[in-house]
Amino acid sequence: MNIAIDMSPLKNGHYLQHRVRGTGFYLRNLQASLEKYYPENKYIYFNKGDSLEKDIDVVHYSYFEPFFLTLPVFSKNKTVVTVHDLTPFVFPEQFPSGLRGNIKWQIQKFALKNANAIISDSESSKKDIIRFAGISPSKIYIAYLAAGEEFKRINDEARLPTPERGNGGQGLMIKEIRKRYGLPEKFVLYVGDVTWNKNLPRLIEAVKKISVPLVMVGNALVQTDVDMGNPWNKDFDKVLGLVEGDNRIIRLGFVSKEELVLLYNIATVFTMPSLYEGFGLPVLEAMSCGCPVIISREGSLAEIAGNACYYIDPYDIDSIAGGINEVFKSKNLQQELSEKGLIQSRKFTWNKTAKETISVYKSIVGD
Repeated sequence: MNIAIDMSPLKNGHYLQHRVRGTGFYLRNLQASLEKYYPENKYIYFNKGDSLEKDIDVVHYSYFEPFFLTLPVFSKNKTVVTVHDLTPFVFPEQFPSGLRGNIKWQIQKFALKNANAIISDSESSKKDIIRFAGISPSKIYIAYLAAGEEFKRINDEARLPTPERGNGGQGLMIKEIRKRYGLPEKFVLYVGDVTWNKNLPRLIEAVKKISVPLVMVGNALVQTDVDMGNPWNKDFDKVLGLVEGDNRIIRLGFVSKEELVLLYNIATVFTMPSLYEGFGLPVLEAMSCGCPVIISREGSLAEIAGNACYYIDPYDIDSIAGGINEVFKSKNLQQELSEKGLIQSRKFTWNKTAKETISVYKSIVGD
């Protein structure tokens, strides 16, 4: 097959930067997996506005945003669209669309209905697509994401190459990552953005309540040029107010992938008490590294984590604090969650994602 894939999110300066970053991860891994496991196909990568070759079998639009015109209204090619989530419609009170937004949504919805097939990251997101876009269930396929192969359990003496040292250098050890960032022996780890759905104000208040250290990873945590007109960022000032001056809360900002693997390996627990997730990739990253996981059941999280984590109520600070405290203090519970998480994470691979994606292509091409 000749398969054209839209790579626009990798160069897009979209104002919804956190969503583009997530799509960028999806695109890079999908590209690598398709080329690795299905090299018999020809892959053509393009950006919005580029002219496509004439003999394309299927065009895959990798990014859908309801209030931005990311899809062509009409296409002469057979098309597949990936929809990661429709969070703004799950919480309309948080995301007022306005007249322009509503017009764009109607255009996007029309274009989405004209697609030959839709790929969703989870059953949870599939239900939202059916509910809010009125798409037939028969047109929607599930292709779960996965953590990268580099996310794994490592021993205390293992060295991981870091960008500044290079593959030929000595690399970084677990004990060195603690020293580099001044990390305590035990801590709660959070990895992600400061967007509204992440529920960070309640998480921060919960860890303050039980006086445990919180290490926060994510570039947005140290940014100063945040667009406060963006509804996704409505909690940003509140989060800053809660963390500033508290030496138990350590904001690392951006870290390399190699450093992140080490952080997952040494964290006492990882938590994601989100109010909603279309997938929740850091959960699988943490599990793949043997880190005990504490999450909510919202969106796709319970679907992805199964029984391999500790569940809390994200709307209840006492529930978040109690869950963290219980896992934090119990070595046996930590060990149990670690072992279950390792087993659960192995169910998700990029080989499977590529296989499911190719199956979607074939279903509309007729192979």
